[in-house]
Amino acid sequence: MKESFKNKHIYTLNCKGRLVVLDNPCIMGIINVTPDSFVSDSRKMNIEEALHKVERMINEGAVFVDVGGQSTRPGSILVSAEEELQRVLPIVEGIAQKFPEIFISIDTFYARVAAAAIEVGAHLVNDISAGYLDAAMLSTVANLEVPYVAMHMKGTPQTMQQYAVYEDVVKEVLDYCIERLNACRKAGIKDIIIDPGFGFSKTITHNFKLLQQLSIFHMLDCPLLVGLSRKSMIYKTLNTTPEEALNGTTVLQTLALTQGAHILRTHDVKETMEAIALWKNYIEV
Repeated sequence: MKESFKNKHIYTLNCKGRLVVLDNPCIMGIINVTPDSFVSDSRKMNIEEALHKVERMINEGAVFVDVGGQSTRPGSILVSAEEELQRVLPIVEGIAQKFPEIFISIDTFYARVAAAAIEVGAHLVNDISAGYLDAAMLSTVANLEVPYVAMHMKGTPQTMQQYAVYEDVVKEVLDYCIERLNACRKAGIKDIIIDPGFGFSKTITHNFKLLQQLSIFHMLDCPLLVGLSRKSMIYKTLNTTPEEALNGTTVLQTLALTQGAHILRTHDVKETMEAIALWKNYIEV
């Protein structure tokens, strides 16, 4: 269901019988339970630490939290589904029990992990491979009847930068998303969110071209999720580090808002909420 508002559309997501209405940009806070996240304070945490972080994110305005047990930075080490399950399930279950109001996303490309996480309390699946790394993923998500984030990537996190070659990055990413969207619908997935995959199998120039033309993805008639938080296109451009890339992140997230992003996936909820508040006042004058 949708209707026009400003430069975007309003969409609804059915999250296990609870509706999320995307009538304003909203935030997905990042909860990494990996030992090698590229942001140091996001590295592997115990349940108590994760719950404390989620509580802070909720208080700061997050609508979703995205729990991931596998680093997907370039050159990261592949973690098995079994190890990923051991990392994420206690966190997902703990969040669901203590904070029933928050919507939990499971960040995985394993169908088995997706199903187990949904069973213990997650509400949607965020897959960096859009179903390409596990042939069972699309049918699994369809059977679970939850929303699905389909992201653009070529190769795997271990090989993706080898494939950062395009004649026209925007056109090729758009074509990929069209194909994946059709595959998702054919499988029976009803609520699909598109993520163009900033930083995945793309150079810095590719990332900026995608951001510049992000609004073209509205032709897919799906909500747009944007993940720019503290990524290399920011800290390498500014010759700094991920820990010092908050200001640059806020700038690029604001640009994404002007292009119609619906969901901003971020490490820094408070600062992203401030960007959204200022943007809303800007467009409503």
